[in-house]
Amino acid sequence: MFTPLFRPTSSKRIFFFITSDIMLSLITLYSAFVLRFAFYIDNRFLQSFFITFTILTLLKITALFIYKIYFVVWRFFGFSDAKNIIKAHILAYGVFTVIYLIFSDVFAPFPRSIIAIDFFLSLSMIGGLRILKRVLIEDNKSVGNMKPTLIMGVGNNTAMVIRHAMEADEVNYYPVAIVALDEGKDAINSYINNIKVYAFDNLSNIVKEKNIQSVIISRELESRELKIVVDSLNKLGVTDIKQIKMMGSDREKLEDISIEELLARRPKDLDKDAISNFIKGKKVLITGAGGSIGSELSRQCNLFGAESLTLVDNCEFNLYSIGEDINDATLSLVSITNRVELDKVFQKCKPDIVIHAAAYKHVPICEANPQSAIYNNIEGSRIVIDLSILYDVPKVVIISTDKAVRPTNIMGTTKRIIELYANNVDSKNTEIVAVRFGNVLGSSGSVIPKFKKQIELGKDLVVTHKDITRYFMLISEACQLVLQTGAIAKGGELFVLDMGEPVKIVDLAKQMIRFYGKEDEIKIVIGGLRAGEKLYEELLINESDKKTIYSSIFIAKPTYYDINQLNQDIEELITIENKIEALQKIVPEFVFTKN
Repeated sequence: MFTPLFRPTSSKRIFFFITSDIMLSLITLYSAFVLRFAFYIDNRFLQSFFITFTILTLLKITALFIYKIYFVVWRFFGFSDAKNIIKAHILAYGVFTVIYLIFSDVFAPFPRSIIAIDFFLSLSMIGGLRILKRVLIEDNKSVGNMKPTLIMGVGNNTAMVIRHAMEADEVNYYPVAIVALDEGKDAINSYINNIKVYAFDNLSNIVKEKNIQSVIISRELESRELKIVVDSLNKLGVTDIKQIKMMGSDREKLEDISIEELLARRPKDLDKDAISNFIKGKKVLITGAGGSIGSELSRQCNLFGAESLTLVDNCEFNLYSIGEDINDATLSLVSITNRVELDKVFQKCKPDIVIHAAAYKHVPICEANPQSAIYNNIEGSRIVIDLSILYDVPKVVIISTDKAVRPTNIMGTTKRIIELYANNVDSKNTEIVAVRFGNVLGSSGSVIPKFKKQIELGKDLVVTHKDITRYFMLISEACQLVLQTGAIAKGGELFVLDMGEPVKIVDLAKQMIRFYGKEDEIKIVIGGLRAGEKLYEELLINESDKKTIYSSIFIAKPTYYDINQLNQDIEELITIENKIEALQKIVPEFVFTKN
């Protein structure tokens, strides 16, 4: 029942320090007089003493408020706060000196040396009070239940991480060593906050000798460097690894390392200014807005300042979820195959940009349900494109996939057909482009979430083939590159995103098992290729691709297809019973394998 009374609050802290500073000011001024007059103060100086005390104390408290010293939590009192106390004293005593020189008769008799003596005494005691409180907090902090922690990297954040660990009650890590990465090698064998800096080569010995249980990486690392660090730590049995992440120019947060970050390939030529110019102030309609890609595209368009967002999806829950993230978006629960209802959406929102992300994407489901896959992915996409042309939408961006290259499954073939349609349709005033890329990390139903779930359940990881590979990219950066292609598109292009080097899925499985520290518990099982599944994906049909101004974006060589013939072939495909033969008629390179 007494807890609320003694709980630290801002007002209680301010009251405590103002009261303390008044008392300390009285003590320091009295001490200054005592020192000045060799421990004897004549009664004739009493009036000037109290006048000086009153004016000087008011000036000091005001200056300390100006420099926000009273708003500093004492456990976070640091060097910058100490500098502000010095500045506050210089300001207060400077103003007092001016007042004294103008109204010297009021203070008489008053020796001027008192000002200098009191300045240093006051600075020592008022600053010392804050330092003493911080020292007491650090000395009394128990480390019994804390994890011995290794700090990786020497930089601006290193001291901050250590300081936070020493001061904050809610953290459960205790720094015992620092390891320098490439940028901090000159600091090896030196000390930061009394903690020694070691070379990376000594990592194994440090982990064993210091009984390291957790690691904090003090800056954001590129995925390749991060992978080296994390792999080294995982091999030593350390799996509790966190990294400082920037949340704007002056804010940081501490987050667990994710497997996605180890695989991520961050394109170096993201042009956010171009994306902003493309999206800002535009009315944007996004289909499939509740899916993994569509929802991220929706968030990015909102972030880049779209005037309005119309989000279309046929799944109520997915639409609700993205609507929770973007409060002022218009949510349209409509299937792209429903031309009448979708027409109403176009009439109402009059979009400047259409981003078409709606599709059935899971290969085994599309193989088992070819009619639904064909109708949704081809006819639905055709409706979106045709309505965009009908309503003179300036720009349309179609999301495609690497599975459209020499497809071996129905899903990839449907995507290839829509690439052909987008490239060859009479688009009139509408610029239509398709963008082809590989797997995005963490998308629904993809391999990483699937492996995560299996690991959490303690199940062995099933890999369909020991040599199967896939391309991967962070979903946020893939979506930004998609928007970047829209910014440079002229219409009729098939853009291809550079996904870097493909990753062997069996290596990914090994890495994830090691990452979660389950090497003795979980095995890898080879299950066999599924229907329509490729050993490896391709992004280009041939090598005659064209470069753009961005190294991460290419333009594939266009494929001509008479649009009237294509429309006729699509109509036949939708109605004919032998879907495989009809698909192969449009996409001759489609190789169908029965499993």
